Amino acid sequence: MIVPQDHIAGMAAYALADLSPPKGKRLISLSQNESLRPPAPGVLEAISKAASGVQAYPDPDWTDLRKALATQHGIDPALILCGNGSLDLIGCLARVYLGPSDAALAPAHAYPFFKTATLMTGARFDTAPETGLTADVDALLAAVTSETRIVFLANPGNPTGTRLSRADVLRLRDGLQGEILLVLDEAYGEFADHLSEPMFDLVTRGNTVLLRTFSKAYGLAGMRVGWAYFPPEIRDELRKVMNPNNVSGLSQVAALAALDDQNYMRETCRLTADFRYAFISKMRDIGIDASDSFANFALLSFATSEQAASVGAALRREGVFVRPQGGAGLPHCLRVTIAQEAEMTKAAQLIKKAVCHAN
Repeated sequence: MIVPQDHIAGMAAYALADLSPPKGKRLISLSQNESLRPPAPGVLEAISKAASGVQAYPDPDWTDLRKALATQHGIDPALILCGNGSLDLIGCLARVYLGPSDAALAPAHAYPFFKTATLMTGARFDTAPETGLTADVDALLAAVTSETRIVFLANPGNPTGTRLSRADVLRLRDGLQGEILLVLDEAYGEFADHLSEPMFDLVTRGNTVLLRTFSKAYGLAGMRVGWAYFPPEIRDELRKVMNPNNVSGLSQVAALAALDDQNYMRETCRLTADFRYAFISKMRDIGIDASDSFANFALLSFATSEQAASVGAALRREGVFVRPQGGAGLPHCLRVTIAQEAEMTKAAQLIKKAVCHAN
């Protein structure tokens, strides 16, 4: 039987969420960081109108979507590429710029797919310590080696929900050698846009890529649309390894319609922030350490990994699924997606009951 490449055989499969509720229990999924409500009303109408044309291949240049994104963010449409979710683009970046003699670097509790994408190329994946569950610029710069070619930074971070300020990101970029690529993953960027610290201008300085997605604030996780802003030279290299029909026609139509309703998206972010704040406050009231978050989830830190596992199991027995964080180096933590108020109330009640029972 044919055998895989050694570096693939040595990898662990990317951990998928368990979404099988106990018999008789309604699933409440708080594990996937999906939007707390459906996409804007115009999205379903746009998909319905476009459905009759699915016999044709999609636009491989995402022309209308790129123009709309450029208008929305005040950037150059020629420097935008779209992907089948931002994971698609992360994987392409790794394939283009990493190999067996290279290394990628990320904060200690970084989004686990950064590691997966790196290991798929045979490269080494390095991490730098965080401070207070927040990426540490000095630690990242100190962890750079002669093999480092990419620094991955999710900002806001996943699973931590914390973020670096624009000043800190600039200090990181300025401290890296010019040939090191900084990949800024802003999958949760819309939840922090109210802080008015845009990062798109870093791309024009070269050797920085900025990624975003329609999966979170726009409620289109099922349509798989990600996009990124690239320096021209990096854009050209990436096109060589991209599937030319990577974003379906219906997905492009859905993303355009979602982008057209900014008020709806901002309202989603506002509701998320309100419910997130209330949930975190309840967790702190019962003695659970919950960090401030700039994303659509909260990270709960328990006294021990055993307590986190016990609370997670108690939630699952009632059909409420949250995400353990052992894969991100935080076995004592659970990540809880922010959903509608009633679902967050139920989750809070179950967590309080489980914690009190354990004590």
